[in-house]
Amino acid sequence: MRWNLRRLGAAGIGLALAAGLSLAVAAPAQAESNGGVRIMPLGDSITDGFNVPGGYRIGLWQRLAAAGTLTDFVGSGVNGPANLGDHDHEGHSGWRIDQLDANIVGWIRAANPRTILLHIGTNDIGQNFDVPNAPARLSALIDKIRVNAPLVELFVAQLVPRSNAGQEAQSQTFNAALPGIVAQKGPRTHLVDQHTGFTTADLADGLHPNAGGYDKMAARWYAAMQSVPGSLSSVAVPPVGSAALLSNPQSKRCMDVSGGANTQGAQVHLWDCHGNANQRWTRTAAGELRIFGDRCLDINANGTANGTKVQIWPCNNTSAQRFTFNADGTIVGAGSGKCIDVNASGTTNGTLIQLWACNGTGAQRWSPR
Repeated sequence: MRWNLRRLGAAGIGLALAAGLSLAVAAPAQAESNGGVRIMPLGDSITDGFNVPGGYRIGLWQRLAAAGTLTDFVGSGVNGPANLGDHDHEGHSGWRIDQLDANIVGWIRAANPRTILLHIGTNDIGQNFDVPNAPARLSALIDKIRVNAPLVELFVAQLVPRSNAGQEAQSQTFNAALPGIVAQKGPRTHLVDQHTGFTTADLADGLHPNAGGYDKMAARWYAAMQSVPGSLSSVAVPPVGSAALLSNPQSKRCMDVSGGANTQGAQVHLWDCHGNANQRWTRTAAGELRIFGDRCLDINANGTANGTKVQIWPCNNTSAQRFTFNADGTIVGAGSGKCIDVNASGTTNGTLIQLWACNGTGAQRWSPR
């Protein structure tokens, strides 16, 4: 295994220098996975694992593995020791809430997480960045996650303590605002207390946890996820009654109604995932995919030929609007036995979605999120 110096952002370097620390970390290959549930550790240097490369992710991975839970940590960052089975994460040293907010849509598109573990706000306080409005910024970030990943199980942490008395008081004020915010965000958003029971003895430098502190964090995350069993299992098919985006893993773009209009006969195509109304599909018990309330995914004229147009049409309870949803991600028309398919396996915005004989390719896979 090759070791090198982790590149930190300017704010992260400032934190390191202020603490008199240097950090060497492993540089394993990205995109490690054992095929399990996709979990995005999201936040700042505490998610990255400052002082202890891998941070809480080490203990969390080990607990999940010991329980037999297959886990795929996802994100654009990579670090940690060999006993961390998956090194990917989305922790950014020195970053604030607004900086995560500016990047979260792209990260979700790229990684398609099932579960997100969010610990952020430490640097808003440490940098004295409009601290009174930090809870509102966090609320907006949660909203953006919810729009772009309606099915994701999102765990929002109250901040760990810090030794600076003034900043700790600000942290406690921030933490006190979080229960009310999280309670407004629906049943898939959960509060995790990462403050109670922690002391400055759990800190390495007055700000970042030491190994014992990170393991306490791991235990809290793990207990929270255990209390929400769905967070530890992947979603193979759209759940009945819940709005979902349908992402094509080959292109990382979504099933989208052209022009955003509910006009009958509007073409369905690929487009960058954005979570607006023209990408929010709700599966019904009848096997429909509804959008705009009263429109359904529809096979034009109930056709069966390869290349038949896929469109939206007023819901009418015909076989042209009923589908079977398979665990491999395929969506099969009841009237044709053929698959919802991306024309010529295209990946660009505007590529048409059509009916085609099922062939097991990535052009016919749809991942709900």
